[in-house]
Amino acid sequence: MNETHIIQALLIFLQHEEASDDDFNQLALEIFAYQFAHNQPYRRFAIQRGRTPLTVKSWRNIPAIPINAFKDLTLSCRPIDQIAEIFMTSGTTGTVKGCSYHPTLEVWKKSMLLNFRRRFMAGSERIRMGILFPDTMAMPNSSLATYLDLAMQECGTPDSEVMVGEHGLDIDRLFSALEQAEASGEPYALLGASYSFVHLLDEMQRQQRRFALPAGSRILDTGGFKGQSREIGADEFYASLSHAFGIPRSHCINMYGMTEISTQFYDAGNERCPPVKSGPHWIRTRVVNPLTGDDVPDGEVGVLVHHDLAHFNSVSALLTEDAGVMVHGGFHLLGRVTGADAKGCSLTMEAFLASAQAPL
Repeated sequence: MNETHIIQALLIFLQHEEASDDDFNQLALEIFAYQFAHNQPYRRFAIQRGRTPLTVKSWRNIPAIPINAFKDLTLSCRPIDQIAEIFMTSGTTGTVKGCSYHPTLEVWKKSMLLNFRRRFMAGSERIRMGILFPDTMAMPNSSLATYLDLAMQECGTPDSEVMVGEHGLDIDRLFSALEQAEASGEPYALLGASYSFVHLLDEMQRQQRRFALPAGSRILDTGGFKGQSREIGADEFYASLSHAFGIPRSHCINMYGMTEISTQFYDAGNERCPPVKSGPHWIRTRVVNPLTGDDVPDGEVGVLVHHDLAHFNSVSALLTEDAGVMVHGGFHLLGRVTGADAKGCSLTMEAFLASAQAPL
């Protein structure tokens, strides 16, 4: 299949309510063959692993690249001078950032909106939103800025606002919007980076402010704290959000996503931590031993591997550095890997770089 056929097949596949194992497997193998043919570093890695479109018969055996490979190599099926959009990973000043190349955002946007409406909007067509993250004008290469901009455009009411400017979070404007929501009785949604909520909670504590947002209001946080705020445990974090805004923890949703894939995972609220996270039918997750790539038994901790069909231009199979455990209905996200698993991820990365530089 060429790129046009891949995109058309994906757009049809995304529209399905669900997908059988056979349907997912068929499209996954077709995308693997396309990426094997057009992404040279990935092809070298797959050959070194003895995995080719002729030998791989199951999506579970498609070789997964380590997430740090995006920082060291150009992983794109389309030449980068023909790329329309580039998303860059977040990082501190001076660190190498990974790039994710998108020849079109048509699939990315369709994936995001279908999933967002099902998992966050809860049947509402639109809701007034306050965005606690810079917009795409300020951060044009941020996948999160693009995600939140799309959410506000397609699912927000006309009076939705980005509450972050060049001087940071606009507390006065945000408090005014929250007061209006309380008075109107119309549901309100706050969406942004987890660390932005910590700064907001700290300021509300300083000013001794609380809100009682109307029924149906909800919160979406993502991304963790990344050294941008104080660290706070999950139970304390969601209890604080619920207390500060009068929103039940069942309506405090965490989105788990990353620049290196195109699809997001959600939970069904954070009444209990860790919650079960799951994705739509076009992404599947495994928990593996990073050294062997083999699945660990259900209930045992390993490293998360995501097989994201929507990430068609790069590599659809990604070995993360996130620890997790498979449970009924999805997986528990347990944080960054440590110990032997962390060493295993590093060795896998070394193997990837060695294979990418070796002659075919």
